[in-house]
Amino acid sequence: MFNKILIANRGEIACRVTETAQKMGVSCVAVYSDADASAKHVLMADEAVHIGGAAPSESYLKGDVIIQAALDTGAQAIHPGYGFLSENPDFVDAVEVAGLTFIGPSANAIRKMGLKDAAKALMEQAGVPVVPGYHGDNQDPEHLAGAADTIGYPVLIKAVAGGGGKGMRLVEDPADFATALDSARGEARTAFGNDAVLVEKFVAKPRHIEVQVFGDGTHAVHLFERDCSLQRRHQKVIEEAPAPGMTAEMREAMGQAGVRAAEAIGYKGAGTVEFIVDASDGLRPDRFWFMEMNTRLQVEHPVTEAITGVDLVEWQLRVASGETLPKSQDKLSINGHAFEARLYAEDVPKGFLPATGTLTHLQFPPACRADSGVRAGDTISPWYDPMIAKVIVHGPTRAVALEQLHRVLHQTEVAGTVTNLAFLGALTRHAGFATGDVDTGLIGRDLEALTRGARVSAATSVAAAMTALDLIETTEQTGFYLWAPLHRAVQLAAGDVIDLDVQVEGPNRQTWTVGGETVIAERNGGTWSIDGTPMPRVAISGGRVTVFENYGQAFDVVDPLDRDTSAAGDTNVIEAPMPGLVKAVFATVGQTVQEGDRLAILEAMKMEHSLLAARDGIVAEVLADDGAQVEAGAALIRLEEE
Repeated sequence: MFNKILIANRGEIACRVTETAQKMGVSCVAVYSDADASAKHVLMADEAVHIGGAAPSESYLKGDVIIQAALDTGAQAIHPGYGFLSENPDFVDAVEVAGLTFIGPSANAIRKMGLKDAAKALMEQAGVPVVPGYHGDNQDPEHLAGAADTIGYPVLIKAVAGGGGKGMRLVEDPADFATALDSARGEARTAFGNDAVLVEKFVAKPRHIEVQVFGDGTHAVHLFERDCSLQRRHQKVIEEAPAPGMTAEMREAMGQAGVRAAEAIGYKGAGTVEFIVDASDGLRPDRFWFMEMNTRLQVEHPVTEAITGVDLVEWQLRVASGETLPKSQDKLSINGHAFEARLYAEDVPKGFLPATGTLTHLQFPPACRADSGVRAGDTISPWYDPMIAKVIVHGPTRAVALEQLHRVLHQTEVAGTVTNLAFLGALTRHAGFATGDVDTGLIGRDLEALTRGARVSAATSVAAAMTALDLIETTEQTGFYLWAPLHRAVQLAAGDVIDLDVQVEGPNRQTWTVGGETVIAERNGGTWSIDGTPMPRVAISGGRVTVFENYGQAFDVVDPLDRDTSAAGDTNVIEAPMPGLVKAVFATVGQTVQEGDRLAILEAMKMEHSLLAARDGIVAEVLADDGAQVEAGAALIRLEEE
């Protein structure tokens, strides 16, 4: 076993690897960028090395600097985590040339699975079923369009070097193929430096089921399946294991297909073989096809760990250090059911726009496993993925585990940034999801209902106002001013401005008026109740109050002297919603535009975001050029006044 390893990653996965390695007596070296100097993964490690600037290209993607850090600190091996350099075969070669061990598959295995078209040809040879499609070298648009006609619409255009939903477009009508192809290629070129694509049949009721495999370079086993069908724009939202509705026959077929895939390339370490499944007629062993293999540890690996009792990071370290597979296939079994929900800093009402901000409060209930790379006080920066945590639960049955997930999400407390917590909670109450009737289109079909905001109740507003006016820790003197009952008023903003008025009748009773409604707050035995219901927990930071009710509702205390006339929004100016790179500007001065026209593309948090005209008008000024790095709120384009 190694004495010391370097973890070539950051955030949640760096913390996750550190935790297991240290339990095994292995010292850990962290690497960090300028933005991560005081990050959680840095403080958890036994030692840490600064490797460059905040941008990944200046730090976490600098393989030579990372390898030198490993050599300088005496590390014997490098764990890549996921993302960044984890599936870069050139990095693996460089690690081994330096005399270090790469904790993962060989460069040869990564190369074989790195390009989707070549991987599918290899899988066909290994007897793994592949989805109908065109995976050839001819990238001429007319040839690709002809291939789509042969396959039959709808089809999916996918970047050959893709991942994470980037460079992927669904085309349902032949007339839209050319535009979709241009868009997919542009995104692929930006994300991967390779604009080659493949075209596949789009499955009408698809489920995304993947098999966890583990190899020692010669032999492999599977640790059963995970269902990752609950997706939005090809990004996984909630994963579970095992897959609902899975039959023993299909599990055996998928598991063996995964093992064949791994053994065909001499796979070593943890990997995932992803399949697309046609669920239009239930789960059948002749209705699943290979999509791709992820030659690394997956984000959703904890659900597999929960149902098998296996620590996959421990297995990675043991096999990389020279051991054979810790368990044979007949020694692996499924126990219960597990879910993982991905908690992100993102603005759901604004189309799930990635968000930034400082986490002023972060607390998870004890009844879950919360894998996180941040703590209260940490900042969600624009440089990296905005994940806050992975919330994992395990129960004896799927129904029990789903109820646990619902309860745990309801008890999770986050303040300081907007999150998708309420959206995740709504999914746990979706009727189709509850019965296991899932497919990759579920969220898209029911998006409006799933993202509908909760009504702000008078009682919740009162809890916020009591905190804002410091009326929680009251004394015998609280409530009287010049021997008369104290009367106070406050305005809170939660979308709309809420007017609240309170008559403090003593240390244990307050009468509030909210929009004509009367609400009574009373304290009994040191605990406040609002209209007879226990007051929810509340956090305050500066002028922002967060009430942990309905997955957290935030209120801003309105300054009575504030006369901000821009509250209604300025439709004349198109602003950057977050810090990022202006990828393209399509507007020109004097151009006539219509509401919804795409005027620019902002690249931020590894995604491209289209900036649209808020109204019809004429472009008066273009204030940013292609390639400009801008801050949140920066004016990019201005329309003429109406």
